[in-house]
Amino acid sequence: MKKKLSLTCVALLFSAAASADDFAACVQQLRQKALDEGISPAVVHKALDSVHFSQRVVELDRRQPEFTETFGRYLRRRVTASRIQQGKDVLAANRTELNRIAGHYGVPAHYLVAFWGLETHFGAHVGNMPTLDSLATLACDQRRSGYFTDQLMAALNLVDRDGVTTDQLKGSWAGALGNFQFMPSVYLRYAVDRDGDGRPDLWNSLPDAAASAANYLQALGWHRDERWGREVRLPKGFPYHVAGLDHSRPLTEWRRLGVRRADGGPLPDADMRASLLVPSGHQGPAFLVYHNFRVIMGWNRSQFYALSVGLLADRLAGCGPLRQTPPEGRRLTRQQIEALQKRLNARGFDAGPPDGLLGPKTRGAIRAYQQANHRIADGHPDDALFRALGIGRGGV
Repeated sequence: MKKKLSLTCVALLFSAAASADDFAACVQQLRQKALDEGISPAVVHKALDSVHFSQRVVELDRRQPEFTETFGRYLRRRVTASRIQQGKDVLAANRTELNRIAGHYGVPAHYLVAFWGLETHFGAHVGNMPTLDSLATLACDQRRSGYFTDQLMAALNLVDRDGVTTDQLKGSWAGALGNFQFMPSVYLRYAVDRDGDGRPDLWNSLPDAAASAANYLQALGWHRDERWGREVRLPKGFPYHVAGLDHSRPLTEWRRLGVRRADGGPLPDADMRASLLVPSGHQGPAFLVYHNFRVIMGWNRSQFYALSVGLLADRLAGCGPLRQTPPEGRRLTRQQIEALQKRLNARGFDAGPPDGLLGPKTRGAIRAYQQANHRIADGHPDDALFRALGIGRGGV
């Protein structure tokens, strides 16, 4: 039976009183958990005897751009002209193999290349941070200790069961590995040996890496022959309170609300459900997103990331740019978002615990506040909202 990791060693790890002894005590508990789960003692001791706490990992964890960046800035840095062109070149150079993978798993090649481009710029930036250091650091951090403890155990199993060497275990600051940046648990479960050399290699074999990505997306529920979503045009006076991923309607209902394709044409007459997203508020582009958008979010929970995957895939397939360019906007600080959450909670609009992260719950609280105060209820934290709540640029 699996034992739960005690949190006594992590509660104060990143406080002012933290010390090397705190981290060492936590690693000792991680070592015992790994042994209790049946991982080879030789692997456990070799791997964990040399792990180091990484302050850099903690800093990066606390400033993920998906939670503080505007959609306009986020998208411009990811769906770039150079990335689109390089993605098209990659598609052309590997079309036969990628189409075979697409035929087997049902995930079109341009989506696989879009994921590859966003994750590692087509293999150019797979990461060089020691994975075990990253995972041990985050496992000993109270914010998401349980998740990263599981990932550390998975990484040790990659060494113990799958023949990955500890020297190979290098990747992103959060422990993601290979061309498509699989977390270790995903690597263990979904990695595929497509090139037939006896083991999956997500660093050096594109057939293995792309097939593994397709296998994972298929397992997440990818619908063959359906797109991720599309940019749409909204009519004047549109009721923005119906937007949000938690509001799903049949396409026929969106048509009745006056939603049209971005080029002005009617929405397709299809038996599909969709949600409406306005990631830059009512002054930016609008998107209807379908089932496969939610599958992309199974890979990465950020709506900005999922939109970027879909839009990059569209460009690789030959579609044009957005009809309505998202405004640049200004980046919010975590202090500003935390102040916003506190003010909303104080007024009875549940934004969740004030954590400084602009997630769906906070956007829902913004939308409810806007609707109650006869504002355009688009869930977007614009300057007018901050002024109305008495929050300055410093977050107070």
